[in-house]
Parts: sequence; C-alpha cells; structure tokens
Amino acid sequence: MTTISGKTRICGIIGDPVEHSLSPIMHNTAFEALGLDYAFLAFRVKPACVAAAVESMRALNIRGLNVTMPHKTTVMASLDRTDLSAQIIGSVNTILNKENLLLGFNTDGTGAVKALKENGVELKGRKVLLLGAGGAARAIAYSVAKEADELAVLNRTVKHAQTLAKLIERSVNKKIAHGSLSPSDIEQNLQDSDILINATSIGMKPRSDTSPIPPKLLRSNLSVMDIVYNPLETRLVKDAKGAGAKIVSGVEMLIYQGASAFEIWTGKSAPVGVMRKTVLNHLQEKAKENEG
Repeated sequence: MTTISGKTRICGIIGDPVEHSLSPIMHNTAFEALGLDYAFLAFRVKPACVAAAVESMRALNIRGLNVTMPHKTTVMASLDRTDLSAQIIGSVNTILNKENLLLGFNTDGTGAVKALKENGVELKGRKVLLLGAGGAARAIAYSVAKEADELAVLNRTVKHAQTLAKLIERSVNKKIAHGSLSPSDIEQNLQDSDILINATSIGMKPRSDTSPIPPKLLRSNLSVMDIVYNPLETRLVKDAKGAGAKIVSGVEMLIYQGASAFEIWTGKSAPVGVMRKTVLNHLQEKAKENEG
C-alpha cells in the first residue's frame, strides 16, 4: 500500500451521497499498480458547499476531482475552463488543477464509447437506441451521435428527450429521433436498432427485478449495454443474455470513464485491467455478503 507523505498528490470525488462510490478503491489500486505517489479520497459535499469545495482545490493543491450527482452541472460555475463536450452537454465529471487553473472535462460519454468499442461493438454504420435523458445519458448521446449513423432517445418525460435530441442535433448536425418509454415507442425504435443503451436507473437496486425492455423484444443480433452495475447483472442484462444478445457491462463504462480521468490527472496510461479486476472483485464480494 502507498505510504502517505508530504509529497503525496491528492485526488478525490465529490458528491452527495458519495459513500457508495467505487472510485476510491479503483483509483487507489491503479495508483499503487503504477507506483504513483497519489491518494484518492471521497468527500461528501452538500449542494450549498460545492463552490467552496471546488475552490479548495487551489488552496489545498488538490490535483484532481471526480464529480458525481448532484453536482455535475453546478460545479461548472466554479471552473476556469471546460472542454467542448462539457460545454455542450452542460455537465462536468472530472476536474484537473493545472498550475492553479481549474479545468473541467466530461469522460462519461467517451467512457461509454470506449467500453463499447473495447468489447467489439462498433458504432459506425449502426443505429443506437438510448434510454434516458439525464446527466449520463446526455454525455453518452453526444459521444455516440458523433460516430453512429442514427440515434434515438427515449425518456419517461418526452420533453426532456426532445430537448436532448435537439441539443445533439445542433452539435453534430444529424437528425436525432426522440420519444417516450412507452411500450409502443420502445418496440418501434428497437425493431431496426443495432445497439441498445440503458442510461436510466431502471433495474438498479433495490428494484433489480425491473427492466425497461420486455424480453420478447430482445434478439440475438442486438448489442446491449446497461450502465447500471449494481447489481452486476440487471434484469435487462439477464433477459438480453437469454435472447443471445451481445452484452457490455455497466462496469466497463465505469472503468473507462475512470481511466480517462486517471490519465487526465497523471499523464500516465491507466492500468485498465487492474481497475476492472478491482471493481469486479469488490462488487462480487458485496453481492456474496448481501446473499449471506
């Protein structure tokens, strides 16, 4: 284990709540694997304290922060600069303190695309059906739309799906379809889709017996990614496996968005294999504890 010293560089994650985050175990294991003198901590930050928490990066010389719910949008007002993707989607999940300048990035979308590609799912020439229009969905929609031929966004509140579709259309100059999570809209859009991405919370614990897609609509020539990773196998993933579909675990997106943040902070290539093994081991141990 890395010995903390006066030279140790600090990174962390802010959110509310944040106790459930897997980022500390994932990043600290990665730092140790590369012999880097870094340490990663979790900070529970109330909404009223977000600006002060971000500004503390300068005062305490904190190297980098991950940002999780509900702060991904509000942190932007406290940053010196943000990259183009963060500006377009209005959300930051990674901050770098570079010589006292606070720079904001969003690695959620690029992490999702990397997860798909590294697991053999190509976007070029494909139609993607995205469920959800929240923070993660916005980032995924932007990154996916730049590479896929077609994208459709479905959301419980149709107005939010429409707003996201129009935002992405302006950004990538492609027509983006939108609709609701009704059975008819899902069936219609899924018929000619090659890739399905669930970016809603449907299927997350404690409602792990629910799925946004009826099993009868799933098929073997479909690739399915559920960004929910707790439980490791959601109802959607189980049903998709049963239909013979190709599966990309939500853990993969978690790992690759984390790997991008790691590389932004350290300038080193992230040890993705180590990060994956650490996260999977942790989740499997937790699952066994819950079963017991």
